[in-house]
Amino acid sequence: MTLPFDTIFDPHNWAAAPFHFWSLVFFVFGAIVGSFLNVCIYRMPLDLSIVSPPSHCPHCKYAIPFYLNVPLLTWLSLRGRCKNCGAPISPRYFAVELLTALAFLSCWLVFGHPAPWLALVYAIFLAGLITATFIDFAHFIIPDEITLGGAVAGFGLSFLLPQLQGAKSVGQGMVRSALGIAVGAGVVYAILRLGKLLFGRQKIKLPGEAKIVFTETALCLPAQTIPYEEIFYRKTDAIVLEARTVELVDRSYRDVAFRLSPSALKLGDETIDPETVPHIEVLCSAVVLPREAMGLGDVKFMAAIGAFLGWPGAIFSLMASSIIGSAVGIALILARKREWSSRMPYGPYIALAAALWIFGGKSIFAALFH
Repeated sequence: MTLPFDTIFDPHNWAAAPFHFWSLVFFVFGAIVGSFLNVCIYRMPLDLSIVSPPSHCPHCKYAIPFYLNVPLLTWLSLRGRCKNCGAPISPRYFAVELLTALAFLSCWLVFGHPAPWLALVYAIFLAGLITATFIDFAHFIIPDEITLGGAVAGFGLSFLLPQLQGAKSVGQGMVRSALGIAVGAGVVYAILRLGKLLFGRQKIKLPGEAKIVFTETALCLPAQTIPYEEIFYRKTDAIVLEARTVELVDRSYRDVAFRLSPSALKLGDETIDPETVPHIEVLCSAVVLPREAMGLGDVKFMAAIGAFLGWPGAIFSLMASSIIGSAVGIALILARKREWSSRMPYGPYIALAAALWIFGGKSIFAALFH
């Protein structure tokens, strides 16, 4: 079956122009895409439109004209400062543009000769990985627009270009993409459930008998405030402690077992609807919080990776990400920065592993599972 894309991405048509003309095109196009990714990285976690308003300084809201919005060059020429107010502009903007440009160029240099279409698809895929990585580092989330949207995009591209999955027919490409989604999401979800069973609780010891406060939106510990959405992943999750005293708005308790879940507050043998208790003050020496081995966002992220790379790419990304994560953890321990490891999201490890699959992981996988 011949598709329009077969003609558009025919290597002979692309060869009409010099190879390194396209190298320059991919680099410049990558820098432009990187500029757009910066908008996504800043706005998507805040639920802001990525289309409107146009690019502007986050400090003085100065609308940036087109001649001051040239990727890479503008940041360098202005030395990382706003032209209007002089406020510093994060080096992240330049880094994302350069990283995306290099990613696009690398895709062309590796895949441009045999399959120009594959170079472009992989470049788009890497753009998604870059966006997910920087958002996850900053906010510990990966938006559904990237994960679920990526899964849909990968499946759709496998229909239009079944060669993405190494398939010779549309049906075979769709099946391999769907299998990649199922394996990627399924394996990580199984790990999440197993991790919850084995390591699903975190005990925090408090200095002496300290006061902790439960507001309508968050748990306030002496050293930190944790929103409930970061604690309660499922209905069965619960905060558990042995309270010396519990102070509600209208009554108090002493030496009582305390258990708070999304649906119930249990104080000893008494059960209360937590919606009716806007404020609680507790005196205790330790508190046990539910903990996740991985987040649900990682499950959806692996589904997107499987949609593009198939089940072998999904398995490789999972294996390689665990090795990378372990190496980073050991390096942080040796550098006496163990506490940093608890602040490192897992998504960037998965993204790096998926990129490694594109640029050589297939050979490693074939050697291991020949």
